[in-house]
Amino acid sequence: MRHARILSSELLVKSWGTLTEYNFQYSKLSGELAEISREVYDRGHAAAVLLHNPISDMVVLVRQFRPPAMVNGSDPFLLEVCAGVLEGDAPETCARKEALEEAGVVVNDLRFVVSAYGLPAAVTEVLSLFIGTYDDSVRRSGGGLPDEGEDIEVIELPFQTAFQMISSGEIVDLKTIVLLQHLMLERANVPTAESART
Repeated sequence: MRHARILSSELLVKSWGTLTEYNFQYSKLSGELAEISREVYDRGHAAAVLLHNPISDMVVLVRQFRPPAMVNGSDPFLLEVCAGVLEGDAPETCARKEALEEAGVVVNDLRFVVSAYGLPAAVTEVLSLFIGTYDDSVRRSGGGLPDEGEDIEVIELPFQTAFQMISSGEIVDLKTIVLLQHLMLERANVPTAESART
């Protein structure tokens, strides 16, 4: 049976998140032991929610400034689903809270899609993904929390338009792509990981 352990760790930076250098030992397929050193970034776990109005078939997305995209030379104002760090909340609670804070949307029904690592080679974050339904009976301004430096544009558009923005390259955020594709699979009655478990 293969095994792995942490040999040592050194805190490099603690700011918005925590960057730590770890030395690991693990068993290779051959049975030999190997050692590697990696920087690992930790900012906690998170939740994200695709907001969908099943009556009008509209979705609500948000656009905000993303520094890493700018560093890569890409458009830094990414179009995404609502998301945030758990900060002690359950993923479901976080998803509802972020929908209200970022988009001004009160979630009616919330269904779980999956929890997964987005970048397991370097980041500890496990992201829980949801699809939440809404209607127009209760809407607020949204836009994020100014005291946290958030400046978020709220965008409502037809689901089909949003889905086509994946292939056009207008949506490049992975969590958003996964949730839009999941909703499309549900419409096509294609079995998903969620439906296989129920």
